[in-house]
Amino acid sequence: MSTLSIFKKVAIAEGISYLALLFVAEPLKHFAGMPLAVKYTGWVHGLLFVFYVIFVIMCWTEYKWKIGKAAMVFFASLLPFAPFIVEKRLKEEPVDQLKAS
Repeated sequence: MSTLSIFKKVAIAEGISYLALLFVAEPLKHFAGMPLAVKYTGWVHGLLFVFYVIFVIMCWTEYKWKIGKAAMVFFASLLPFAPFIVEKRLKEEPVDQLKAS
């Protein structure tokens, strides 16, 4: 399994965990008095975020991405729906372009 294919899976998982944190755990904490929802969802999201960053760095070096592309992919992890867009765009790029862009 390639670094890029693992990264795409991590990007999807990180995006889902971020949405779960924002739209499930936070409302449970504030409206249902369940602070542990944020605690555990936050731990999972934090771990997936660390994996996301590690795989951005690995893809940047292995596929020789330009710094702008690597930075854009990194900053996408900070927006709730952006990791899904990144994964879709990486899937659409030809393999030879992934290694050269």
